[in-house]
Amino acid sequence: MPEPISQEHLRARLSRIEGQIRGIAKMLESERPCEDVVTQLMAVRSGIDTVGALVLDQHLGACIGHDERGGVQVESLRESMRMWWRFAPGAAGFAVAPMEAPVPPAE
Repeated sequence: MPEPISQEHLRARLSRIEGQIRGIAKMLESERPCEDVVTQLMAVRSGIDTVGALVLDQHLGACIGHDERGGVQVESLRESMRMWWRFAPGAAGFAVAPMEAPVPPAE
C-alpha cells in the first residue's frame, strides 16, 4: 500500500495553489483573456478539492480507522470517495491514494 500523504506534501500543494492565485491576480491586472483566467481558476479549484480529499482520507485512516469496528467501514468510505471524485466536476484525474488501514480483529 502507498504511504500516507506527508504534511510536507500537503504544504507543497497548498503553496502551489497560493502561487496560482497570485498568478491569477496578475492575469487580471494585465487584462488577460477571460478564458485564460477561468482556466486558471478551475485549476485552483481542482487543487483545493484534491487537498481537501487527501486531508479527509488521512482523517479516515487516522481517526476513524482506529476504531476496531471501523476497518471495513473506512475502506467502504474510501471507495465511495474514489467513486465520487471520478465524477466530480473539478477533480479531473484525481484519485485518493489508498492508505493502509488497520486490519479489524478476527471474530
